[in-house]
Amino acid sequence: MLSESDLTALFITLKLASVTTLILMLFGTPFAWWLARTRWRFKFLLEALVALPLVLPPTVLGFYLLVALGPHGPIGGLLEALGGYSLAFTFTGLVVGSVFYSLPFVIQPLQNAFSAIEERTLEAASTLRATALDRFFSVVLPMTRSGVITAATLGFAHTIGEFGVVLMIGGSIPGETQVLSIAIYDHVESLEYTQAHWLSAALLIFSFLVLFLVYRMNQRQCEQGTRP
Repeated sequence: MLSESDLTALFITLKLASVTTLILMLFGTPFAWWLARTRWRFKFLLEALVALPLVLPPTVLGFYLLVALGPHGPIGGLLEALGGYSLAFTFTGLVVGSVFYSLPFVIQPLQNAFSAIEERTLEAASTLRATALDRFFSVVLPMTRSGVITAATLGFAHTIGEFGVVLMIGGSIPGETQVLSIAIYDHVESLEYTQAHWLSAALLIFSFLVLFLVYRMNQRQCEQGTRP
C-alpha cells in the first residue's frame, strides 16, 4: 500500500522526530528546571516566548525561519560567508524549525513537573551532602519521571505531525525534506486518495495511541499519589 517514496518519508519523519526530541530534552530540561526554580521577576517574558508556537500560525514561524536561515538571511548568509551553506530546504533546517515549533510541548510539561517538587525535599537531600547535580539526578528526575516521559512523548508526537513549518522551511524534496505530512499533501494534490488515506489513518492511530498512553500514565500517577 505504501510506495518507496512513502517509506522514505516515514524514515525521514521518524529521524526528524527522534533528533528533535533528543535536542529538546538535552537543552530543554535544564532550561525548564531554571524556569521552575528561578524567582526572576521577568521570567514571564521567556515563558511567553516558549509558548508562542502554541498560538502562532505555523506558516508565520516557518516564514521567519526561512528568511533567517536562507542564503540572504542573517544566519544563512553568515554560514555561506564562512564557507558553509544555508540551512533552508535541508534536513538540518527541518530540525531547527522543529525544535522551535515543538519547544512548548517539551518545556511546559517539564516545568510543571519540576514546579511540583517541594523545596524541603531538596533541602533534605542537601543535609545529606548531596550536590546540586546529585540532587537533580537522584531526587528530581525520579520524582518527575511521569512529566519527563510526557514531555518526550509529546515532543516526539508533535514533530511527527508538523506541516506548516516543515513545508515553509524544507519544501517537499523527496529523500531530503519530504516528511509524512507533506507526502499526504502531495498525494491529495495528485488525487491519489488511497495513498493519502493510508498515511492519514496511520498518523491518526499513532496520535490517538500517544495521547491515550500519556493520559493513562498521568491517571495512574494521580491514583498512586492519592493512596494512603
